[in-house]
Amino acid sequence: MAKIGIFMADGCEEIEGLTVVDIVRRAGMTIDTISINGSKQVTSSHKVTFLTDLTKEEADFSSYDGIVLPGGMPGTLNLKADETVQKVIREFHEAGKLVCAICAAPSVLGEAGLLQGRKATCHPGFEESLKGAEWLEQPVVVDQNSITSRGMGTAIPFALEIVRYFLDDDAVQKVCGGLVYA
Repeated sequence: MAKIGIFMADGCEEIEGLTVVDIVRRAGMTIDTISINGSKQVTSSHKVTFLTDLTKEEADFSSYDGIVLPGGMPGTLNLKADETVQKVIREFHEAGKLVCAICAAPSVLGEAGLLQGRKATCHPGFEESLKGAEWLEQPVVVDQNSITSRGMGTAIPFALEIVRYFLDDDAVQKVCGGLVYA
């Protein structure tokens, strides 16, 4: 079964990150929360402090089939500035592994050149950062090995598309039933 990593930075949007973690785990998949801060403690953009499973120094990125970037400010800027994040998203993209981002975080993918010739979406106001992509005003956009989404209000469908990418429609329907999500 697929194994996913999700980068967490100080200033992240906690709903976007933790919704993905919750839904992926409900589907029976493995997902590790990975702090880029040098410690397992992360404080979100709304001052919610939580612990991650690993730090980036502890993570074995070769063991993951996909990577996720939650948005939020200044979390997105922290992800963009991090050398490990930049290295991992490029390696995953080149290897055909899943690379996902929500809210402002698709700008990290766009500015790294990973959305060139693809369809993508993002939080309103970040469209110009999707370098070379065709921007779509849709809650979630799946194009090849990338999944992008618009923001906190689209976190559930974003996470469900990650589940669908690795599993199938039946797994998504099972998770939706447990969430009472139509």
